[in-house]
Amino acid sequence: MGILSSKLSAKTMAPLCRELATTYGAGIPLLKTLRLASEHKGPLKVRGMLQRMEAAIQNGSTLTQAAQAEQTLLPEMFIEVIAAGEMGGRLDILLNDLADYYENTWKMQRSAMSAMVYPLLQLISAWFLGTFALGLIRNLDPSATGRFDLNAYVASYATFQAAALLVGGACAVVLIGMARLGMLRMPWTLFKTVVFPVRLIANKFAMARFFRTLALLIGAGLNIRQCVERSAAVTLNPLMERDLLRSLPTIMRGGTLTEAFAGSRYINRVGQEMIAVGEQSGQLDATLRKVADYYYDEAQAAVNAATRLLFVATVLAVGVIVGAIVIYFYAGLYGSLLSDI
Repeated sequence: MGILSSKLSAKTMAPLCRELATTYGAGIPLLKTLRLASEHKGPLKVRGMLQRMEAAIQNGSTLTQAAQAEQTLLPEMFIEVIAAGEMGGRLDILLNDLADYYENTWKMQRSAMSAMVYPLLQLISAWFLGTFALGLIRNLDPSATGRFDLNAYVASYATFQAAALLVGGACAVVLIGMARLGMLRMPWTLFKTVVFPVRLIANKFAMARFFRTLALLIGAGLNIRQCVERSAAVTLNPLMERDLLRSLPTIMRGGTLTEAFAGSRYINRVGQEMIAVGEQSGQLDATLRKVADYYYDEAQAAVNAATRLLFVATVLAVGVIVGAIVIYFYAGLYGSLLSDI
């Protein structure tokens, strides 16, 4: 989401869901709830979306249909949960749960971004200082008798960096455009399912979304087949979705979720044990939320580990760059002096 997608980010969805839940939960009719939300300050595209949804409902559409018409902006999970809440009559409760979900997601994203600041600053510093030093070494000739023109070199270096920034900006614009058109969906899915540690982090987040949605839908009163199908779709991972849907035949035969998910590649032993406890205690939706929290904690730990790994890799990369500059400098210096002997 964000600049790489037209869909609203978790940062935007969290206060929107909270406001809708608070207003609707206070007994205010749905149309007035949407109108009040659209009148408050916020992104222009959100206000326009709410106004269009209000108009669609006035023309006879359900809230789910109005949300589906805005699927270019609204996340898939929001639409699925709204459909479940409208069907089960627990819309205010599910909107509050959605607000919690998006707030936790935004907190996790913000934590990951703040942890990436220092490594990124190191990489940027290494790029500018490294290219400046390497260019300077190439222009310094120890055997030359003429005076080195520092101003001319700085001007050429500034031109090089401007060209590099233009090329980088153009590549970024092309990638953003491709992402918004959906052209990077398959490469990104492949990247998430293959590359470590991105694969580990993405899987943990996906499982957290699955169990959170499953808890919401079961709490809304949907039948278990619909709950699993819709929750599996929220993972946004075709391999994971296919694995989770293998549980449906067992469920349709009357088996428990514990039996249905016993052969899943993505639900670990702790998750399966917690599902069994929830079924035995009769508090499955509450237990599934705890499973979702467990996977969120796992995802947070994976993000922290990946951040530390990236930090070490960045320090090593900067050390290699500095070492290469020093070796290049002294090799050029002594090589030139030896050739004059």
